[in-house]
Amino acid sequence: MSNDKKWYNYFVSVDEAPAQADEPIEPGSATPSAVKAIADIAASIQPSAKQQDRMEQKLQTAAPAASTGKTMSFDEIYAAAEITAPTHGYSILKIADMLESPHIKALPTDVKRSSVLVALDAAGVKMQDVVEDAVRRDKALDAFERVQNKQVEDLEAAKLDENRKLQAELDKLTGEYRAKMQANTLFVTQRKETFFSWRVEKQKMEQKIADAVSPFVTDNPITTSSRPTPLPSAGKTGI
Repeated sequence: MSNDKKWYNYFVSVDEAPAQADEPIEPGSATPSAVKAIADIAASIQPSAKQQDRMEQKLQTAAPAASTGKTMSFDEIYAAAEITAPTHGYSILKIADMLESPHIKALPTDVKRSSVLVALDAAGVKMQDVVEDAVRRDKALDAFERVQNKQVEDLEAAKLDENRKLQAELDKLTGEYRAKMQANTLFVTQRKETFFSWRVEKQKMEQKIADAVSPFVTDNPITTSSRPTPLPSAGKTGI
């Protein structure tokens, strides 16, 4: 079978006969045992805690600071996690594209699965390699999500602390300015009272002068007032 042949030319018919539990996985098989075997492969490929920590450290280093508001593309995440495309070219992303191909997209799931397995066999690619690539990419995305979540939580905590400090400064300044405003209002009130008292004395003096001039003139030129004009209240001064 030539490897130059397009992968979608490797279509197979689905055998409806059930496979034995110990039947080996054959390329193109769509039996339940084949499906279970692939699921078992995925379950067995689990990175250790040390490997996950190392991956998170790499992603933490590569990820932009949360304060920048930027994130990383999927390709950048994979690159930071040191996940590269396999030399044979059949990554899980390639398989995803194959399954979306118009050549098999509308076909039943078991036929699509069989077609992909035959294509992998023709290319000399093990399904386990593809599943391993899928698991590694998934773990990288999960690790990056944890990194991003930690960054956002740390950013939120930092900004909340900053806001608390700003609020404390604002409360302090508000108290200081309120005290200054009250002092200004009190000062104006006192000054107005002083002025009012002086004006009362002024009117008494004007009356005394007018009384002294009155015997000598027909029309008294001295202006007097029977009572002081009330001053505007402090509230109307804008203080």
